[in-house]
Amino acid sequence: MTRDERSGLAIAVLGFAVLSVGDAVIKSMAGDWPAHAVAALRFSMGATGLSILLLRNEGPSAFVPTNPWLQVARGVCLALASLCFFSAIYIMPLAEAMAIAFLAPVLTQLFAGALLGEKVRPPVWAVSVVALAGVAIILRPNLALLGWAASLPLVSAVFFALMMVLNRASAGRGSSLSMQVYIAGVAAPILIAAAGIFQLFGVSEMQFGWPSWDVVARCAVVAVTASTAHWLAYLGTSKAGAAQVAPAIYVQMLVAIVMGWWWFGDRPDVYTLSGATLIIAAGLYLWRDGLRQAT
Repeated sequence: MTRDERSGLAIAVLGFAVLSVGDAVIKSMAGDWPAHAVAALRFSMGATGLSILLLRNEGPSAFVPTNPWLQVARGVCLALASLCFFSAIYIMPLAEAMAIAFLAPVLTQLFAGALLGEKVRPPVWAVSVVALAGVAIILRPNLALLGWAASLPLVSAVFFALMMVLNRASAGRGSSLSMQVYIAGVAAPILIAAAGIFQLFGVSEMQFGWPSWDVVARCAVVAVTASTAHWLAYLGTSKAGAAQVAPAIYVQMLVAIVMGWWWFGDRPDVYTLSGATLIIAAGLYLWRDGLRQAT
């Protein structure tokens, strides 16, 4: 590994670690403000900040996408994935929700075959079964305790995988900053509308008032850390290459375990560790297999 590759990998690891810290901050707001309201405020802040940067760096013309409906689809998937994941970490230990969310890279391979016409090789199907077995192991005790709400991180993984496929289709259609603005700019109004609908017609648990100052501050922290994490991941990828950086995403699991244990007292049980091992092993196998196919 070259010096640039080592530094790029380190930068990407830092970015993914920061992302998990932001997830822990979101979980800390459980009981203070509903997940859908937090999601709406967090993405509104993120979209505003990113738009200001894009306007300053690239000018008004950068806000016009070459394929608007593709960007709308990306934003819808991000909004739904975030809403489900935020809700999941409100009611589940952070490590368990994160482990199930790691199904997304495996699902991305399957969806790319169906939606982009990419060839899905037989090993991908086998690895997908292994990863789903890991999800089942983690979900089994949670389904008994939480009911179908325990499947929220699985639904989030599905929409996140769809978003990743749409990201592939969007490659080369704008700068990295503009692509972040497009997706956040669509997700934010969708989440605001959802929060308004829940406020008008939702059950009592979904009602909310004005947030306290510390909720607003924590949402701002998440908006900044998430944007910073995505920028670090992009910078690391540009220095080291996507193939070298890909496994770094699994540092999120380690940080989630540490943050959940330290901040919320959630000790991962044997189901979580066993299921997470299968899911991560499946993702790493696909990464190694992809490297072999590329050579």
